[in-house]
Amino acid sequence: MSGYPHGVAQATRTDPMRMLEEIKRQALEALGGLPGTLYGPIEDALKLASLKTDGKNNFYEEQAALWMLRQQQASHVMRYRQQVAQGFDDFRALRIRSGGEVQLRLVDEQQLEYELASGRLNEALVARFARPLDALQSRLQTLSEAMRVPAGVNPIGPDRLVTAFAQTFLEAQVPDTLRARLFRHYETELVRVLGELYARVNTLLSTSGYGSAAPAAANPRAEAPRRDGYAPPTGFGGAGDGFGGPGGPGGAAPFAHASAAGNFGRTLSTPMSNQDIAAMAGELAELRSQLHAWRESLPRDESAPALGTPSARSAGPRREMRVDEILSVASLLQAEPPDAFARALAVSGRLGETIRDHLQDGARRLGLNPEQACFSSEEEDAIDLVALLFDSLFQHNALQDRARRLYARLVLPYVKVALTDNGVFVKREHPARRLLDAITEACEGNDAETAQDRELLDRATEISQRIVAEYNEDLAVFELAHAELDALLAQQRRRIELQEQRAAKATYGRERLGAAREQAESALSERLAEPALTQAVADFLAMPWRHHVVQTLLRDGADPRRHAEAIALGDALLMADRMAEQNRGRELADQLLALQPAIVECLASSGLDDSAAQHGMAGLVRALATPDTERRRRPSPALTMPEDDASESERKLWLAGGTDTMTHDQILAERMRSLEVGDWVRLTDAQGESVAAKVAWVSPLTSRFLLVNRRGIRMLVVSPEELASLAGAGRLTIGAERTAFDEAMRQVRRHLDRAPVAR
Repeated sequence: MSGYPHGVAQATRTDPMRMLEEIKRQALEALGGLPGTLYGPIEDALKLASLKTDGKNNFYEEQAALWMLRQQQASHVMRYRQQVAQGFDDFRALRIRSGGEVQLRLVDEQQLEYELASGRLNEALVARFARPLDALQSRLQTLSEAMRVPAGVNPIGPDRLVTAFAQTFLEAQVPDTLRARLFRHYETELVRVLGELYARVNTLLSTSGYGSAAPAAANPRAEAPRRDGYAPPTGFGGAGDGFGGPGGPGGAAPFAHASAAGNFGRTLSTPMSNQDIAAMAGELAELRSQLHAWRESLPRDESAPALGTPSARSAGPRREMRVDEILSVASLLQAEPPDAFARALAVSGRLGETIRDHLQDGARRLGLNPEQACFSSEEEDAIDLVALLFDSLFQHNALQDRARRLYARLVLPYVKVALTDNGVFVKREHPARRLLDAITEACEGNDAETAQDRELLDRATEISQRIVAEYNEDLAVFELAHAELDALLAQQRRRIELQEQRAAKATYGRERLGAAREQAESALSERLAEPALTQAVADFLAMPWRHHVVQTLLRDGADPRRHAEAIALGDALLMADRMAEQNRGRELADQLLALQPAIVECLASSGLDDSAAQHGMAGLVRALATPDTERRRRPSPALTMPEDDASESERKLWLAGGTDTMTHDQILAERMRSLEVGDWVRLTDAQGESVAAKVAWVSPLTSRFLLVNRRGIRMLVVSPEELASLAGAGRLTIGAERTAFDEAMRQVRRHLDRAPVAR
């Protein structure tokens, strides 16, 4: 029974169905991705176990089974989430609960093993969380009474969560040892998560009128103090929105708007520390201040004021539209073809105007006269920030034309997110933010040339369509879509990593070849500088011997003895030529006999077989056998460097002239030398397009940087001096963000900072 006097509970309690939906949302947010987090730690444990046993035990079966589970990660996560959600359906009696006699049946061995493991885990969790579970069970019983349904099983109790996990993997072929590891690591993750989840749900139920705690304040706008110090943010504006201002005109609370729109889940989010809340509030307040200054600086056509602008609001007695009205309009338009938004994305700065026109047209369809209503300042902020965000994504990422319609489809859903949860612009873990990052990662630079690229584009398109069809102010849709796309992107990231490694190896190989050829050329020039030589000896040194020195440096670079032997062969041939010139026949014969193995090996390194090498040796002997053979000084042949396989776009970015004649700032060059692998920069190519580039590798030979794009393709190989010159010319910016959303918001802030001060 509730501890409230009769009539008080009904006046102060939150609607029980909304309460259960909020608990479900928080449970899925905290627990929904757990199966996908287990594979990494288990893989590490298997590797460690293999090292400890020195290969005596064979872990191949477990590793192979784990690999198969990884391939099905997305489906396992989805199945687990469905199992957890089913617990809430059972609790509110949406499914017929079992009754009467239980039909007996045989249980196969695998299911029996799962049930035994589940029983042990359930007992451990119940003992660990006994006190919060007792309080939670009492409050859930009160919730069941309010819903007028029989008390059901706790949907987030250990029994339900362990059963959900067992059902998720029941059909998978998992060895006994791996099954034990799965349950062990699942227990670790549950222990880490459940304490906070139970405390949050208990607090939520008690402060909402379900339990023995003091009733909530009678004022629906007054939130009871939270024990965790969390103050729930609302939509744009309002006392809790982080912007520091009151609500709309007349002090109307935007929280009421969000609640009317079914946004209860957004007001009771994951607890945050006071410091985090203050930092988010400050960041949002600064962003909004910048946005207002930028908007005031825009030129306005006073003869036709736009809907919601200050001039429009002052033109007559207009009321500001409520958030729930805008949400209804956006929901009406959400499923319509996004052609207008796609066209607006092709022209920078047009998207905000198009969004307003569409919402105005939708308001007219719903019977709201645009002549009598306008957007509030908070709604203007949401629309402008979404428009600037999407514009920035298209300006600073290599997105193809096919992606434009995909993003256009997401415009209105993200406007709805911005209206109800402004944390999307500052909270990096926000589900909508993470999904947009994943979609951009899938689409950027993707020209659908390979089957994998086409699959990525198709999946991103399907997910955008699903968001349009299913999003109704429940962020779980974004979270589930992100988990599905991220599972596919994990394979893409591995391919990108391999692509970066191949690019680094190819660049390093070219640099080693160039360095070896330069060193061999220097050795040849030194030996051809002084003596007059026969044609045969000079040709041998210029061709086979120089090539042999290069091959020795490449193959045996770490063995100085081999390089010294190759150089000694060239010096010995010079000595043999002098002996022939001085008619020292016996000494010459002994010298050539001693050099024969080295000469044959040298000729063989040029690709000659044994017969051809012997023939080359005979020709050299014949030339030296005649003392009066013509001798003269011979210039060193021109060095042939490896062909440049750089792409046309890379050649346009490369700088000519080398570092000796290049104009650059020494201090800036030192700053460039401090760049590390993994750092991001932005480059502007010869066509003026800005692209993100990552430092993928630093050459140990030349200290040059290999820059790749977000798909791991080589863009540029440059020295610190060249980077400094590019930065001085305004073609390079250091400090690009790692994710597309972060970088887009950084560019939005820069755009707003450049706004002239309004007079």
